[in-house]
Amino acid sequence: MTAPATTTPLADAADTPAPAKPTVWRKLFRNPAVLTGLAIVLVMVFIGLIAPLIATSDPSAINPAARNRLPMAESSMRADDGTRITVKHWMGTDTLGRDVFSRVVYGARVSIFIGVAVAAISIGVGLVVGLLAGYFRWLDSVIMRIMDGLMAIPAILLAIAVVSLSRAGLLSVIIAIVVPEVPRVVRLVRAVVLSVREEPYVEAARVSGTPTLKLLIRHVLPNTVAPLIVQGTFICASAILVEAILSFLGIGIPPEIPTWGNIMAEGRQLFRVFPHNILYPGIFLALTVLAVNMLGDGLRDTLDPKMEKRG
Repeated sequence: MTAPATTTPLADAADTPAPAKPTVWRKLFRNPAVLTGLAIVLVMVFIGLIAPLIATSDPSAINPAARNRLPMAESSMRADDGTRITVKHWMGTDTLGRDVFSRVVYGARVSIFIGVAVAAISIGVGLVVGLLAGYFRWLDSVIMRIMDGLMAIPAILLAIAVVSLSRAGLLSVIIAIVVPEVPRVVRLVRAVVLSVREEPYVEAARVSGTPTLKLLIRHVLPNTVAPLIVQGTFICASAILVEAILSFLGIGIPPEIPTWGNIMAEGRQLFRVFPHNILYPGIFLALTVLAVNMLGDGLRDTLDPKMEKRG
């Protein structure tokens, strides 16, 4: 009679399949910072998209009879066909009688567009320049000295200088914010390229005669995607804030275009008497910047292997 087969704990552990590691998407949706930041950002984008549907009046319509109305007040105005209509001002009116709620929701369009545009342009330009600086050693010193010179000037002062040299407008403001952001992207991409170009698979591809452009796109560029996504969120938040600062100083977007910075700039003189002119656009601005920064922090915690090991 044969003895029954016995198993050891080590054999049982070896036969037990290892738990599957969560994918990147699962990690992202398990991160509360990512979920909260993404939800607020999507709400702000949605408000900007449907601004013509939810605005109670034309954001540029001036009504001197309804100037400096408190929130939830009502006023009457003449419609295009000549009839008198009653308008409820959810967030009050400014010194020219313009509806603050309508200006805030329309301002979301401009402010968020500037943030996204600055992030996209900065990453595009910085990626190309950073790849060249990190891969070609003879270009490294020349490019990085220029970048160091730009980074030596405070970002807001450099943006003010760029705007002062051109006519105030949407394009000039975007360029003024992009210029101080590009060096930061260049340094980030260059650091990644310097570490990747010495890897064995890159050396093997170079020795096998792979064209430089193909080598950069296939082997080097994928390593920059994760850090650039994170950096892009921080640039977007910074751009929204810098645009508000420039508009608040009166050198940004023209006053006739509603942005959160313009609305606060026009309401600062009567802030103590009518604080709603600054309070509501300030809340929208703070929430948006906070949400984008939370999204960036969550992406960094999820996509950065060092942060994952530390956690």
